Amino acid sequence: MVKHPLLTDDDRSLFQEAVRDAKPLPHYGKALRKKQAPPPYPVQSHLDEQEALRESLAAEWTAEDWLDTGDEPNFLRPGLSRQVLRKLRSGAWVIQHQLDLHGLDRHQAREALAEFLAGCVKRGVRCVRVIHGKGLGSKNREPVLKTKVKHWLTQREEVLAYCQARPVDGGSGALVVLLKG
Repeated sequence: MVKHPLLTDDDRSLFQEAVRDAKPLPHYGKALRKKQAPPPYPVQSHLDEQEALRESLAAEWTAEDWLDTGDEPNFLRPGLSRQVLRKLRSGAWVIQHQLDLHGLDRHQAREALAEFLAGCVKRGVRCVRVIHGKGLGSKNREPVLKTKVKHWLTQREEVLAYCQARPVDGGSGALVVLLKG
């Protein structure tokens, strides 16, 4: 038995007396699991995104910003530079997560979108893609979710901006959304 330097012989004998009748608990086949390590945190990606946002917010407006209206859907929270939207359109932000709303009705889609955005904010995700589809499978081949999703996103406080996805990212069937960090 290893002797602890701070325990006296009296302490040891008192302890031995107290636990004399103790018996180990039955095992019942339970296995102790190790706690799972948290997922790795992409520090450099986070720093890059913070810098891109900082640059966008500090940049001066150019003539190109004033003329850059386009027909594609977009939203920019009031008070933010149009540079934020331009960088989002150009693909400067890495899409970190996505939600595909294909096959959902508008009630299911709204609930799924709310849960998705809340989860992304909780995990620190800044840029996401929301795939609403082009409406080719809906009644009269009209994009019901496309209009609804744009409206729902503008109502969400965590949404800083959104724009139509680049063709390689889904084009008119998806939106790229920038979230508060």
